Amino acid sequence: MIVVTGATGQLGRLVVEQLLEKVPADQLAVVVRNAEKAADLAARGVDVRTADYSAPESLDGAFRAGERVLLISGSEVGQRLPQHTAVVEAAKAAGVALLAYTSVLGGDEADFQLAAEHQATEKIIRDSGLPYTLLRNGWYDENYTAQLPTYLGLGAIAAAAGDGRVASAPRADYAAAAVAVLTGEGHEGQAYELSGDTAWSFAELAAEISAQSGKAVAYAPQSPEEMRGILLGAGLPEPLADILVDVDLAIARGLLARQNGDLARLIGRPTTPIGDTIRAALAAL
Repeated sequence: MIVVTGATGQLGRLVVEQLLEKVPADQLAVVVRNAEKAADLAARGVDVRTADYSAPESLDGAFRAGERVLLISGSEVGQRLPQHTAVVEAAKAAGVALLAYTSVLGGDEADFQLAAEHQATEKIIRDSGLPYTLLRNGWYDENYTAQLPTYLGLGAIAAAAGDGRVASAPRADYAAAAVAVLTGEGHEGQAYELSGDTAWSFAELAAEISAQSGKAVAYAPQSPEEMRGILLGAGLPEPLADILVDVDLAIARGLLARQNGDLARLIGRPTTPIGDTIRAALAAL
């Protein structure tokens, strides 16, 4: 049995759909907070289990001995370490055969704020004694294509990333890597550095959006202070604005441009170019 936590989220949904192309529905379980959101999966024969990362007692019985579990990292920054710890402890108590975790590109070498909870989670997983695989996901294309209406409306992409580059890939590619690990063999004890085959700059991103949309979009580099002001002006809470500026600075230092081919090797094909993701996102507007 394969178990996917956070299965109704953006990445989780993609993992589940791709798994259903490879394994029978009765060999798949999902752990979700709201069973209603997974009603369609239950109707297809998937075992829907209700639990909440933030309620450790709810995780009792969420896993079974011998199962392969994908822990998709929580979305609540600042709360993720206790949430992940609860899942790891429940998986250990159940005696799962493999615990795969969606971590962050660079692992211990990632020195930006957003990486800290991932690094601490990795240590908890390693110390648990469970067989594990670390899926160190790089940036998603969708982090940027979701902002297309803003970019097109302003005619600009603002970032404090300087000339830094991003080796991103779409969520579907990262989902395919998770599926390869969950359905394959020989991945125990591995830490995969997952990123796109091509690292792009923000100037190149702006040029690609301009070419595909027919509307002029330029890259507008900002200082960290200027970028923070833009984000606060857009209504973001201060902690989130600080995290996003910190990510931009990490990009400027080259931390999200790492490429070693792990993602393409796991999925058995080249990663999807960001131009394809932009095309699909524009078509959906």
